[in-house]
Amino acid sequence: MLYSYLGFFGFTFLVLFYTSYKLRKVKLDTSNGYFFAGKSLTAPVIAGSMLLTNISTEHLIGMNGSSYKNGIIVIAWEVTSAIALVIAAIYIIPRFMKMKLTTIPEFLEKRFDSSIRSIVAFLLMSSFVVTLLPIILYSGAINIESIFDFSTVFSISKEQSLIYTVLAIGIMGSAYSIFGGLKAIAFSDSLNGIGLMLGGLLVPAIALYQIGKGNIFNGVSSIYHFAPKKFDIIGSEDSILPFSTLFTGLMINQIYFWGMNQTIIQRAFGAKNLVEAQKGLIITGVFKLLMPLIIVLPGLIGFYYFQEEYYAKPDLIYPLLVKKVLPTYLYGFFAAVILGAVLSTFNSILNSASTIFCIDIYKKTFNKNATDEKLAYYGKISSAILAVLSISVAPLMAYAPSGLYFLLQQLNGIFFIPISSILVAGLFFKQINTVGAKAGLFFGFVFYILTSFVFKLNIHFIHLWGIEFVLNFIIMLVVSKLYTTSQSNTQYEEELSKSHEKSWSGMNLAGTILVFLTVLIYIMLS
Repeated sequence: MLYSYLGFFGFTFLVLFYTSYKLRKVKLDTSNGYFFAGKSLTAPVIAGSMLLTNISTEHLIGMNGSSYKNGIIVIAWEVTSAIALVIAAIYIIPRFMKMKLTTIPEFLEKRFDSSIRSIVAFLLMSSFVVTLLPIILYSGAINIESIFDFSTVFSISKEQSLIYTVLAIGIMGSAYSIFGGLKAIAFSDSLNGIGLMLGGLLVPAIALYQIGKGNIFNGVSSIYHFAPKKFDIIGSEDSILPFSTLFTGLMINQIYFWGMNQTIIQRAFGAKNLVEAQKGLIITGVFKLLMPLIIVLPGLIGFYYFQEEYYAKPDLIYPLLVKKVLPTYLYGFFAAVILGAVLSTFNSILNSASTIFCIDIYKKTFNKNATDEKLAYYGKISSAILAVLSISVAPLMAYAPSGLYFLLQQLNGIFFIPISSILVAGLFFKQINTVGAKAGLFFGFVFYILTSFVFKLNIHFIHLWGIEFVLNFIIMLVVSKLYTTSQSNTQYEEELSKSHEKSWSGMNLAGTILVFLTVLIYIMLS
């Protein structure tokens, strides 16, 4: 156990030392420095931070648990992200950066009005605190507890151990966000990203080596022939993620997440220029095609070892696999990698939530003349308050009935479909006005709650996303036609008509290759 603790604290302090060293000359007492890293991020840092913000234990635990139970079909969550990143890099990010945005709600004010900005800001903060942050904390606590078994070490119950672990992770993650801002998060993500790739690949590599008796490819062949149906990437319409969802709500989800989600896009807003932002998104897309090796393949290996024994609790499968295949002297390093992934996602979302609060709520509503220094100060205060709320909600995630990852996606639908529909409308449909956008936002919010949690229609929730998105647009177009306004978008049009910031010359070629590789994965596995 000594080696476990040495590995854990060794890697954790290495990340802390590296981040502190890189921040020694960074000015963090202004909103630009605190929230946007002084507009200095380069493509590799952007990609590493986007990846680590996205990948956390809700993926390691939730996605692997889902692939263990449902098979490789869940790979769609990952590989379709590459297409969304290409769309974001070519069509969305250039528009946002040309307008010099700081937050996504700010765009809505420029395109529509200030009230819709405030409404969306409130909805985004609610989604962070009620769903995303608590699930990240709880899934992280499950993994850390499973490795170190604190409940046995300290003679306490499993539930108590998880609560204390949630508290510890929450405090550590808050410290990064509160005292270091976006730049601290981005630098720590770079090192944690390397650790995640190494540690994450180590688990399936060792398992396949053991299964194949010294040959990894024999190991792959063994788990495939043990349960070939688990490798059916198309699946049936009654599967947990039908292939048809790729053409309804899934791509809407992906485009919103990678092109319009504050937590992700804030990294692009912190880029040195558009070229670095676009390169960062494409590099992220390449890594997303590789991530199934870390967050899908181990679940399939878990079925080889445990069969249907843990179907009732699939979120236990990844921790069990780690304990089964990793030598004890690597436990500590792996736990540090897991902690890094949790902290990265937690502190990134916390930073984005405080950004939205300070810029879209505090400055907009309470203090229009707030200085940069005052905004940075309130950013730290709001981060602390939001962290406390998230830590308080996290233990309730123990009651998730169908796996943490799918619970997260289902709850996220409450917020992102209505918001994504008005963002797409604002970006690409001039005929939709403020009244129409508000009608679409209200309809989408009510429609999803009623159909998903009240009436519970026998329709896959991702298909519901697609249906809702289309209905939202019909509502917005009809209402905009019926209620014409004298509203002028002069400022918005002027900002969009400004000369384009120089795009990356290799953007179209890189995007084409990435889309081709995504399609090729489906062809090869179908």
